[in-house]
Amino acid sequence: MKTAAVLTAALLLCGAAVMSDRLSAKAAGEMEDSRKIAITFDDGPHPYYTEQLLDGLKERGVKATFFVTGMHAEQYPELICRMSDEGHLIGNHTYSHIQLSSSNSETFKEELIQTNEVIEELTGQEVQYVRPPYGTWDKKFEKELNMFPVLWTVDPLDWCSDNVARIVQKVMSKADENDIILMHDEYKSTVTAALQIIDELMEQGYEFVTVDELLFD
Repeated sequence: MKTAAVLTAALLLCGAAVMSDRLSAKAAGEMEDSRKIAITFDDGPHPYYTEQLLDGLKERGVKATFFVTGMHAEQYPELICRMSDEGHLIGNHTYSHIQLSSSNSETFKEELIQTNEVIEELTGQEVQYVRPPYGTWDKKFEKELNMFPVLWTVDPLDWCSDNVARIVQKVMSKADENDIILMHDEYKSTVTAALQIIDELMEQGYEFVTVDELLFD
């Protein structure tokens, strides 16, 4: 009877170990299969709010994509360097936030080149991605400048609202795998909302990546 009891206990321990291994393997598989999503920020950097945002991203181990204007990059070069040093992707948002039209194509192109030069001088890295203001784009620039346009799939219109809860709700109601979230790092409400969105989506199993990982992986 004693021997039988020992064998039963051993079998239970063995079963527990097997179950533990299976759970560990499942967890590892879930990590490998985590849903990817990208959060992007336009118009910065801002001397205060971008710094607060970078602090929050660093605390969470999250990488974002920043589409900066050349004008602001020149004004706050230390923030561009920090973005680069901390592994964020930096893209071009023109020099002055100009919108492409039929009459300013050459000026628009010059602003892209000028902004690339500013960013590359600060980071030592080639700029490949552009978010055209208001989404207006001409495919000829892709060949002429070797740049790829990046638009978005989720837009909470954070620039026209200081209601954090509403911004969060708009994103959470739409966000899905492989989405690109558009936000702006010029506002206190956006920084607060963005970090809350990140926390909630990470709890749901999302992994935040830079846009190049979504576009080309």
